[in-house]
Amino acid sequence: MLRGIDVSAYQSSTYGTDGLSFVFVKATEGRSYVNPKLAAQTERARDAGLVVGFYHFLWPGNLTAQAEYFVSKAPDRAGDILAVDWETTSEGTHASNSEKDRFIRKVRELRPDNRVLLYCNRNFWLNVDTTSYAGDGLWIADYVAAGKPRIKAEWRFHQYTDDPVDTNVADFSSRSALKKWAEAA
Repeated sequence: MLRGIDVSAYQSSTYGTDGLSFVFVKATEGRSYVNPKLAAQTERARDAGLVVGFYHFLWPGNLTAQAEYFVSKAPDRAGDILAVDWETTSEGTHASNSEKDRFIRKVRELRPDNRVLLYCNRNFWLNVDTTSYAGDGLWIADYVAAGKPRIKAEWRFHQYTDDPVDTNVADFSSRSALKKWAEAA
């Protein structure tokens, strides 16, 4: 298993990279928010030679506009990974299954050289999701032992804690295997 983290504006732009193989950086949310540390956090990951991913926090409605906004703000480089963060919003709502699926498909259409993942927590995967559509792979959040999420579905990434930062493992044998997978979009 490979180790990685995900970062947003809440984390430093000089986060530690020792022992990591990948980093996911929050890029956007809805149709108006851009992570003010996006460029610096991306540069930090690239300087460390890590596989880089970007995620968008999905809101209900305006899926095409959200997808277009995300891809206009996330760096455009083949081999980077894109993800949709599907969870409950600050208003207590969430995008529907069909909206989540349409968003993933639209991002994939707009960025055919990038893998597109679904990020969600175990509750969403087991109790909200009805389509099991995760694009090119599932990134599951379940705060248990690393690499042991309590789901039966295949997954690519597992977020297993948020202490002190969101920490993940990836189900790849090596960083080069992850890089090869990401570049084969």
